Amino acid sequence: MTAERFLITGALGCVGAWTAKHLTDEGLDVWTYDLGGDAHRLRLTMDDDALAKVHLIEGDIADLDTFERTVGAKVNVVGTTVVLETAKRRADQLQGLAYASSIGVYGEAENYPDAPLAHDAPLDPPTLYGVFKQANEGTARIYWREYGVDSIGLRPYVVYGPGRDQGWSSTPTKAMLAAILGRPFHISYGGTVVYHHAAETARVMIRAARTSMEGAHVYNLGGATASMQEIVAAIEDAVPEIAGQITFDPTPLPHPPTIDDSALTQALGPIDWLSMHDGVQQTIDYFRTAIDRKRLDIERALQV
Repeated sequence: MTAERFLITGALGCVGAWTAKHLTDEGLDVWTYDLGGDAHRLRLTMDDDALAKVHLIEGDIADLDTFERTVGAKVNVVGTTVVLETAKRRADQLQGLAYASSIGVYGEAENYPDAPLAHDAPLDPPTLYGVFKQANEGTARIYWREYGVDSIGLRPYVVYGPGRDQGWSSTPTKAMLAAILGRPFHISYGGTVVYHHAAETARVMIRAARTSMEGAHVYNLGGATASMQEIVAAIEDAVPEIAGQITFDPTPLPHPPTIDDSALTQALGPIDWLSMHDGVQQTIDYFRTAIDRKRLDIERALQV
C-alpha cells in the first residue's frame, strides 16, 4: 500500500515511539501530533535517518479544529473523542483506526474468579484512569453505532522495554537499566501480571490499524505472564553481577493476573509474544547499545 500514511497521536510516549520506529523501518514517513516536549524516546528507538522520516506536528489533541486541519490526507489515526470525530468527518480517507485502552477498565482480581480474564468480562474500573479508558471505549462504540466509524481498541496490561520510563508500573524496566549500570534498584510492586514488550505492542497496534473490521471492537492484549520473582531472575541471568541487588515490593497490582487473548488472535491472527526471559534480555541488550551510541538519557530514564 504505497499510499499508506500514519498519523500517531502520543508519539512521544513509549508505545507511540516504537510504533513510529516500526513504520519508518518499513520505509514509511510518519506524522505525529503531540502537545510538545522532549523527543528522547524517538531518539532512543531510531537513528537519525529514521528520525528524518518523522514529521513532528505540535498541537493540543483537545483542539478539534486544529487537529482536523492537521489530518488532511494523513489518514490512519488513533486516539479518543477528537480523533473519532475527525475520523467521522474524514470517513472517505480512513482505512483503519486503532487506539489504546487499558487493563484498568477492569476491577480488582477478586471480582473475576474465573481465570483467565475474558475480553468481555464486566468492566469495573477502580481508578479515574480506568474510568477515562472505559469512557474512550464507550465513545468508540457510539461513533460506530451512530456514524459507522469502525475501530479496534487494545487493552495492554504492563508495557515494558526501552522507552518505558514513565508511570508507576515502569519500574521493572528501570530495574533492567539500573542492572546494566551496577546500581541497586527497588521495583514498586510484585505479584504476577501480563507483560508486553513495547516493540511488540507497537507491532500489534499497527496490525490492528491495518485490519478492516466492521464495528467497535476492544480486545485484551496478550503477552508473557510472569511473576516479579521471574523478572528479577531474568535480570540476574542477563546481568549476573547484579544478583541480590534488585528487590521489589511484594504488593501485587489489583487486577487479575492472567489474560485470555483468544478473541484478539481470532481477529488479528496468531501473535508470537516474547517470553519474559527473552524480553528482558532484548531490553538489556538494547539499552547497552543505546548507551554505547549515546542515544539514551540515563538519569531521565531512571527517574522515579
